[in-house]
Amino acid sequence: MDPYSSESKQSVAVPVAIVAGFAMIAIAIFFTGNRVDVPSSTPPPVQDNATEVIAGTPRPVDETDYIRGNPNAPILMIEYSDYDCPFCKQYHESMKQIMDEYGVTGRVAWVYRQFPLVQLHPNAPLISEAALCVGDIGGGEAFWRFSDLIFEERGIDEFTNVTLLPDYAEEVGVSRNEYQSCVDSNRMEAAVTASLEDGFNVGARGTPYTILIVGNQQAVINGAQPYDTIKGIIDNLIGQLDGTIGTTTTPS
Repeated sequence: MDPYSSESKQSVAVPVAIVAGFAMIAIAIFFTGNRVDVPSSTPPPVQDNATEVIAGTPRPVDETDYIRGNPNAPILMIEYSDYDCPFCKQYHESMKQIMDEYGVTGRVAWVYRQFPLVQLHPNAPLISEAALCVGDIGGGEAFWRFSDLIFEERGIDEFTNVTLLPDYAEEVGVSRNEYQSCVDSNRMEAAVTASLEDGFNVGARGTPYTILIVGNQQAVINGAQPYDTIKGIIDNLIGQLDGTIGTTTTPS
């Protein structure tokens, strides 16, 4: 179990602000069209083939969020994701590697938010509701284990077998009856809709879409960037936080 996993839903306080150079970090993050799922009916992003420091701010992390890592980590990554997105599956594995390396040190926190693209993945909203039901009943650890199972148990180009979701819920320690009651009641439908609206308002038009926050600075990682790219960005940020590298240094 990750020593920084939080079943209590806590606010993330990021006390350290990088006053210069954060925009330079963004240069290392590329919008990659073939690494992001974008419905054809969704309006295109404001910027394309570039990296931006975003003006819009996601809603603050609060007790409704699920956090993997130290809730007070100086580097916060808020991901908007779709469980049936093939690129999200790849990115989920990369982020698990990142958390294995940096989550245990308390330097990075990962927040997973729902952004189901129903135009591409008809069952995605149901899966999002199922995950939130599991989290509501079983807590943060159950939510993350359930999410991991969903991505692990399907092939890269396959949709989730939704008939197995109750089995996954039981596997992570949630009562099958409580889980089914929650799903059948659509109790989490409003929460999924609110997460979609929040993601759209901060620029998400496809998945995965990650907002990287350090202090009062933020940038976007759009698409399923590989582990090495994410690691380079985080190493650079940690170097700036620790004062071991200059603020104008960017990973190649």
